[in-house]
Amino acid sequence: MIEFLEPLMKMLAAFVLAMPAAINRERYSQIMGLRTFPLVSLGACAYVVVAMNVIGTEHPDATARIMQGILTGIGFIGGGAILKGDNRVRGTATAATIWALGAMGAAVAFEQWLVAGVLSVVAWLALSVLFQVKEEVDHDYDREGDVDRQDDG
Repeated sequence: MIEFLEPLMKMLAAFVLAMPAAINRERYSQIMGLRTFPLVSLGACAYVVVAMNVIGTEHPDATARIMQGILTGIGFIGGGAILKGDNRVRGTATAATIWALGAMGAAVAFEQWLVAGVLSVVAWLALSVLFQVKEEVDHDYDREGDVDRQDDG
């Protein structure tokens, strides 16, 4: 029974730890959010859990290839969040958060709970607290006449 519960608990933890950032992006981004972020974290966790169950921990080269594939795939998903138009680029903060939450899901699978927790908290802080700082900086730039902003992050 424990063989069933351990992967289930890891995947649930990866899903839940992604929720603060997911809720923020759902509210403010409208590109990706409440469904995508937890699924990316869950998926990254699941791929690592499956790989560890199939190849074990005795093959670091195989584990590195699995991680490389996850990193590439999540980068592809994040690339879909970046939108360019009207001399403006949007979605880079969302793309970066997708990438960080994929790493968080992998950290959960490897039982790196401190890393996973820090990634969850810092992602949320970067999106919520730094958003307010960014708004103030953007406001200052607008007052100075510099409206050539290129990034959402």
